[in-house]
Amino acid sequence: MERMITYGRVGGDVKAFIGEVHRKALSFDQRVRLVAGAFSIVPEYHQLTANVYHVDKERRYDDYKERAEKESKRKDPIDFVIICTPNSRHYEVAKTFLEHGISVVCEKPLCFTSEEGEELVHLAKEKNLLFAVNYGYTGYPRVKVAKERIEKKELGELLGANVSYLQDWLLKAADPETSEEEKKAIWRLDPKKSGASCCIGDIGTHGENLLHYLLGKSPAKVFADYDCFGQKLDLQANILLEYPGGLKGRVTCSQVFLGHKNDIVVSIYGTQGAIEWHQEDPDHLYYTKKGRPTRDLCRGTDYVRQYKAASVSRLPSGHPEGLYEAFADNYRTIVTNLLKRKEKEVLTEEDEDYPHGEDGLEGIRFMEACIKSKEEKGWVERCDSNI
Repeated sequence: MERMITYGRVGGDVKAFIGEVHRKALSFDQRVRLVAGAFSIVPEYHQLTANVYHVDKERRYDDYKERAEKESKRKDPIDFVIICTPNSRHYEVAKTFLEHGISVVCEKPLCFTSEEGEELVHLAKEKNLLFAVNYGYTGYPRVKVAKERIEKKELGELLGANVSYLQDWLLKAADPETSEEEKKAIWRLDPKKSGASCCIGDIGTHGENLLHYLLGKSPAKVFADYDCFGQKLDLQANILLEYPGGLKGRVTCSQVFLGHKNDIVVSIYGTQGAIEWHQEDPDHLYYTKKGRPTRDLCRGTDYVRQYKAASVSRLPSGHPEGLYEAFADNYRTIVTNLLKRKEKEVLTEEDEDYPHGEDGLEGIRFMEACIKSKEEKGWVERCDSNI
């Protein structure tokens, strides 16, 4: 019988979007059970969610602090917790569970400031706990194939690396006549709940994380400009990047670009080849080798099977894999890591291929550098600590 672990959740009630994505993704491999939760600060939503998930009444907690304390003292405590609250709660909730010896998977952005992020990363290391942040797009198999091609120098000397992430769902978020579904997201425009950034913190960091994952390094400097369009926080941004060694890149992000729903395009090119990947058509990775026609590195083709990432796919070729599968692929690694930790087994390099707390901290540093660049109207060097 496959070994099982258990988890709990803070936030992400059944009326919300992201909590269900996490739950469904975790159900793919049947190795995890949701057994505890503090699902909402709205009592009826909390109880409704607990009922839907068949959570025992003794493990339905009204307060996450009570839950962390009680779960840590049980003979059968949860193995990890998923944090799906608004941004303003991430730091305090993550810190509470880490202090009680419980591993954490947190939605992004990890927290409000790099100082908070550094504290969380240090705490997780001190307690020897798994600490992950949900940059789910790195779970897509084609992204992993792209990473292998770059690592094998198949693109030659890199000349440029760009990500465009375009949405339109916040264009009317502040409109009192907007739909109830869109109203749920208005908190993203409130600095008290969202933090110092909306667009960069919410989707721009996804772009930087994809480049960080694919290139294996962080930008040394950034030059950012963004627009708020009458709101308190940014709604679109254009960010230039410079990496160690001189490679230039760019992240363009907008949440007010009409006609684009979740349009992510990654393009990286070098002296010998180029790759391009579209999140809304995720099964296809376009590869151009110098002097050759562009090829579609889709699943099931002989020239893709040579890559380790080909084994990550869950479905036969021709059957689209989407966001649930991408989340599930990252969770497959996270759960394997947790099971091995529990059994005191040796972790392999493959067991560490998930978005870590350090990646969340990288996102906060990136966001802070962008804000500083806007204020100073120039290039800003990122400031890294000794994490």
